[in-house]
Amino acid sequence: MNAEAPLLHISGLRVGFSAGDHAVAAVRDISLTIGRGQTVALVGESGSGKSVTAASILRLLPPSASIDDKSSIQLDGENLNGASTARLEAIRGSRIAMIFQEPMTSLNPLHTVAKQIGESLRLHQRLNEKAARARTLELLTQVGIPSPQTRLGSYPHQLSGGQRQRVMIAMALANDPDLLIADEPTTALDVTVQAQVLSLLQDLQRQSHLAILLITHDLTLVRRHAGYVYVMRYGQIVEHGDTAALFAAPKHDYTRQLLDARPNNAPLRAQDEPQVLFRGEHMRVWFPIRRGVLKRTVGHVKAVDDVSLTIRAGQTVGVVGESGCGKSTLALAMLRLVDSQGELIFEGQPLRALKRQSLRALRRQMQIVFQDPFSSLSPRLVVRDIIAEGLRVHGLAGNPAELDAAVSQALTEVGLEVDAAQRYPHEFSGGQRQRIAIARALVLKPKLLLLDEPTSALDVSVQAQVIALLQALQSRHRLGYLFISHDLAVTRALAHHIIVMRDGVVIEEGPATEIFNAPRHEYTQALLQAAFES
Repeated sequence: MNAEAPLLHISGLRVGFSAGDHAVAAVRDISLTIGRGQTVALVGESGSGKSVTAASILRLLPPSASIDDKSSIQLDGENLNGASTARLEAIRGSRIAMIFQEPMTSLNPLHTVAKQIGESLRLHQRLNEKAARARTLELLTQVGIPSPQTRLGSYPHQLSGGQRQRVMIAMALANDPDLLIADEPTTALDVTVQAQVLSLLQDLQRQSHLAILLITHDLTLVRRHAGYVYVMRYGQIVEHGDTAALFAAPKHDYTRQLLDARPNNAPLRAQDEPQVLFRGEHMRVWFPIRRGVLKRTVGHVKAVDDVSLTIRAGQTVGVVGESGCGKSTLALAMLRLVDSQGELIFEGQPLRALKRQSLRALRRQMQIVFQDPFSSLSPRLVVRDIIAEGLRVHGLAGNPAELDAAVSQALTEVGLEVDAAQRYPHEFSGGQRQRIAIARALVLKPKLLLLDEPTSALDVSVQAQVIALLQALQSRHRLGYLFISHDLAVTRALAHHIIVMRDGVVIEEGPATEIFNAPRHEYTQALLQAAFES
């Protein structure tokens, strides 16, 4: 570590959560140090206490949480644990900025991109509206938002998951902070944009001596970008050291387990001549661009443009490409959840001719796991009711005992405790919420599963569990998967066939082995280079 006085020094941090008549220890007596201009990584499984540690620095914890009075959080020698609310408000977003894990829940759905970024600029820098707008445009350009001028007036729901994450990064960098706490900053980003964003952060480090606390489950990012790493488990630091040394010779069994869990297996061999589950022909989703007082259509955003695909029983079709290229829109079009054109055929039955009731019956066989688990899980329902909802809708609930048994089996399959059924989504980490979303889809035992970034919020060890689970289910029930992901290592472990999309069109497709071993298109080559370079 740096010999000079550290920018941030945490010692003896203890954080607990009240749970009825008892307390749960989330962080147990941890210490860590971050020097100026240094990137320090905090890694560990979902629920290990990483995000709680980060939130403790700026006291962004919920009311049920408490920090021990003896805990010390020193920023340039000032103990933030004893700081007033006014002092913390002056530091938040100015000296210390934070990028949260789930951008959809961190951005205000009622305000435009320009207003949300500009608000921070006006608050901390006292910029007028014109100056704030110019700085906002500069920031959106820096973080790689395509056509940034046209995005100033966009609302969060009009952006892809990756674009929302980039807006969050722009907000965090707006006031040139000394320390950036990045909680899974690239979770929703494809590999090429990951490289761009992290390159940008490194440039800022060189220019302004920015320190970064990188919280991530992506060990590849840690190896490439962090100089020092802390490994966390069950609220404690189990190992720490220089990144290169720790990766080369980990001392703790848990660290070795994390390093060994990176996906490197191949997809299961599919049966010969499998049944066609789904066929989409010349699918097209164009969103109109309307302007003027009369809102006349002056053009179209071609989100999906003439895409055809076939998914067979027991096989996985992987769809890869940059954020905003049309991957998620393609999945929604397949389920008729957005207006589209082209043929949609499931098990030989055209879907376009079906009325609402008939389509609902078929949707039991075609389930989807969305990218952002927090926004797709009702905050007002306990997990039991969330998972059981589909069973009730399709008349499969049976008696209460059968329903509870089905919910318990689904939770167990995705690696959650059965007692999780009585808790609410906000009580879980991001990775745990993603597993709940997967359980909700699996409980209906579908034939076709559309997986939209299902492992994006999961640490590597849980990724390995989910991959193994998906493979086991596919082998047992001959499930067909459409697997959308920006994580090419996970895609390689699951997919038999690959479709590469860019700007709404397919630029390359073929058997996974051919795409990964001998990509023809330069864009595919760039994706693979960004994902697998050492």
